[in-house]
Amino acid sequence: MSKSVFSVAIDGPSGAGKSTVAKAAAARCGFIYVDTGAIYRTVGLAVRRAGADPHSERAVAALLPRLSIRFDYGPDGTQRMHLDGEDVSEAIRTPEMSMYASAVSAHPAVRAYLLDMQRDMAWKNSVVMDGRDIGTVVLPDADLKIFLTASPEARARRRLAELAAKGDPSTYEEVLADMVKRDEQDSTRAAAPLKAAEDAVLVDTSDMTLDESIERVCALVRERTEAAL
Repeated sequence: MSKSVFSVAIDGPSGAGKSTVAKAAAARCGFIYVDTGAIYRTVGLAVRRAGADPHSERAVAALLPRLSIRFDYGPDGTQRMHLDGEDVSEAIRTPEMSMYASAVSAHPAVRAYLLDMQRDMAWKNSVVMDGRDIGTVVLPDADLKIFLTASPEARARRRLAELAAKGDPSTYEEVLADMVKRDEQDSTRAAAPLKAAEDAVLVDTSDMTLDESIERVCALVRERTEAAL
């Protein structure tokens, strides 16, 4: 390849499997995986701990200058999030933090605060980056853009299985309701709403196994990288 780095932007709704698929595809391709949702969840956790209103941009923006947020990677390649020196990688993986992340990510101040952190990784490394606006805002010039989606019902079943494995007692009805609410918040927010980039490849995983979803993404990466040779 003539390019020294290659960027893959994967967008899509909550629970579509973006993080799992993106992480696995990055590993197979030898790229770095960047989970932007985890970064917003970390901001959400900071807001929750401060007792601030996540829907108030003024309240959230006032906290940003005092926050220390960074991420690194464990021995197994898993992205670890750190808030003010504390590893919060597990603390951010709750339904409550999902809603906090959706609320804080709607604020332009938060998105601007985190933009350079995300772009810097893609400028320096070959990455697979997933989120809600990667192909439309964060990496508009990504070499490959994918919109990964699935039906709300399929996404709710998958999320329920993940939560059950962690001992979370949430019901299918509760998870589905949260999923639909999150979709509404993400799609209608004023700042960088969830939508597919015009040149994104649509990948619907409703009827795909996890391995089939990963292979589909890897096949798209191979097609684009080979075309760049």
